[in-house]
Amino acid sequence: MRAAAVALLLATTLSACSATATPSGSPSGVGCPTSQPPTLDIGASYDIAFETTLGTFIVRLPVSNSPIAVSNLTALAQCHFYDNVIFHRIAYMEDGTPFVIQGGDPTGTGAGGPGYFIKDEPVIGAYRRGVIAMARSSQPDSQGSQFFVVLDDAAAVPLERARTYAILGEVISGMEVVDAIAALERNGQDRPIDPPMILSTVVTPSAP
Repeated sequence: MRAAAVALLLATTLSACSATATPSGSPSGVGCPTSQPPTLDIGASYDIAFETTLGTFIVRLPVSNSPIAVSNLTALAQCHFYDNVIFHRIAYMEDGTPFVIQGGDPTGTGAGGPGYFIKDEPVIGAYRRGVIAMARSSQPDSQGSQFFVVLDDAAAVPLERARTYAILGEVISGMEVVDAIAALERNGQDRPIDPPMILSTVVTPSAP
């Protein structure tokens, strides 16, 4: 894939709200964070079950992967920020290889967030199929609530060129649900014609 095409793909697929914009708040969460939440125990790990209109998938998030970002996503899931939020983007690479599904924007536009941003951290780990990572704009400290799930190992090539998207963890169950979301019909802007929705999230400590 040409470098220019890669840059365009990343800009249109993984961007969250601009760091200079005013991010939106939660439409349904009660008691959600209003600023970057406290960092969880570095030795802990959490499983988050995303119940969607197409089924449930579960991600495992070791806090040590990205302490600020994992603590943030976990706090938002615990307060049900993501309830009734859609997956607003399904992106494929130029050659037709599945790339990512993206969600977590309460406005459903790709420009919303939780009402605050979190600090950047060094990216730890490798981008591969099943990895969940934070979406962001090109500006520093622009992560909020949007996230994406990688659909194919080949996505590592453009993602590694940027290497700015915090890796949170990976799908441990229900990858077929992620694939079903990725297979939905889209319009010309990578938006699903009938966007699937997150119905609820359940957070539990990971089994030892």
